[in-house]
Amino acid sequence: MARKETITIDMILDTAFAMTREEGFANVTARKVAAKAGCSTQPIFRVYRNMEELWKAVYERAAAFFHDYYNRYPRRGRTPFANLGMAYISFAREEHRLFELLFVTDVAYKKGMYELLNGPEGNVVYEINLARAAGCADPSDLFIKMWIFIHGAACMTMTGDYDLDDMQTLELLERSFEAFAGRQ
Repeated sequence: MARKETITIDMILDTAFAMTREEGFANVTARKVAAKAGCSTQPIFRVYRNMEELWKAVYERAAAFFHDYYNRYPRRGRTPFANLGMAYISFAREEHRLFELLFVTDVAYKKGMYELLNGPEGNVVYEINLARAAGCADPSDLFIKMWIFIHGAACMTMTGDYDLDDMQTLELLERSFEAFAGRQ
């Protein structure tokens, strides 16, 4: 009778993903994953050809986690790009190691920022259409301006250099939209 596998691909991926959230992506090594999973490195390389394949799976799990996070994030305002910005900045604060992996770190299999933000639901397209409906003449240009501001705030959040609360952040995003749209 064949020996039953006790360490599964899901267990390995779950362990590597949890390590990424807790310790950062750079700390996901075969030996460290094996130690956390309570096994040798052999089960890792039984299900993954190499560490690059495991790292890519962790990256994909992180991208799916971000999409779920964004979809669950409470909508607080009606100003275009404000809700997307709030969710993004909050993700940087709450999941700074995943934020770093997805939006800061350069890895070979990295998706573009727009692709990650837009997601399968068309989040960015939705916000651009909101801006167009609000009378913005060039909503794509406005998105770029807003996104430079939002990404900067998120990076500052990740490093601990951003101390505005959610209400202050929402107000700042709303005022920024008005200013970039030429309404102030």
